[in-house]
Amino acid sequence: MRNALRACSRPEPWKRGPVLTALALLLGLLLLLHAKIPDVAGLGSLVENVLPWLGVFIPALLAAALWRRSLSAATALLLPAVVWTTLFGGLLHDKTHPGGDLTVATHNVGAADPAPTARTLAAAGADLLALEELTPRATPLYAKTLAPTYPYHAIRGTVGLWSKLPLSGTRTIDIMNYGPLAATKSAAAKLPENRALHTTVTTPHGPLAVYVAHLGSVRLTPRTGFWTTSRNIGAAVLTRAIATERNPRVLLLADLNGTLDDRAFTTLGTHLHSTQLTSGTGFGFTWPSTFPMTRIDQILYRGLTPNHSWTLPETGSDHLPVAATLTW
Repeated sequence: MRNALRACSRPEPWKRGPVLTALALLLGLLLLLHAKIPDVAGLGSLVENVLPWLGVFIPALLAAALWRRSLSAATALLLPAVVWTTLFGGLLHDKTHPGGDLTVATHNVGAADPAPTARTLAAAGADLLALEELTPRATPLYAKTLAPTYPYHAIRGTVGLWSKLPLSGTRTIDIMNYGPLAATKSAAAKLPENRALHTTVTTPHGPLAVYVAHLGSVRLTPRTGFWTTSRNIGAAVLTRAIATERNPRVLLLADLNGTLDDRAFTTLGTHLHSTQLTSGTGFGFTWPSTFPMTRIDQILYRGLTPNHSWTLPETGSDHLPVAATLTW
């Protein structure tokens, strides 16, 4: 008799788990409308940098819905599942293609040991190799070790490009010199201005414009939230330079300190494409190297066809190197 009364008092499956149902719908709306999240204290940008990881809540909520036998929660989970698959499902299958005329690589070398790191990177066979976060002590060691493989190189401050093909017209891009954001420049005054360069690579198929950049770091602190000021200034400068670039063939090899889901790179994404999105397999996370959770190191292109994109083995830096092969 007692069991019968309990059974009668239990809510129907569609009425069970109202909190789980609400959480499932909230997760779906968060994925769907992430661009609408106000960027107060960098909240919107922070969410967008971890956007793929929101998918881990889907199986967790599904397990809870099955445990509660809540049909409403299980049904509500269709929203985040469909949105997540639409946003990121295309990254999960292999998009590589055979062939390729040009292999490029980029790496934030950080505190890695210069000589062995240079030898490892040279062995990857890249025709163009970009390095970020160079230091006055490490730069000569990289130059000496890479010289036998790369007869041409250009270094501007903390970034450099080593090439098997001739370079010309190299110039520094002052990523802190952007008029519309001049009022916020003082907030990033300690950022070195020589963190980006532009050069032209002479190839048998014509000139190729190459940009190498290391945008400002981001910080997550209780006082400022997700601080992105210097990075956003650099993103605006790069976007403006690439938008006015006359060469139809462009490469950007960079540590952007943000993912391409970040709203700071929305306009940049209208001018360049990601090799990882179009020719990679999986998310291609690059940072931190011990347990990669986000892709902030990018190879972006225009006027070329990507064949393959991949990450290289750990070097001792807190970033993984990334490489790509492209066809003219």
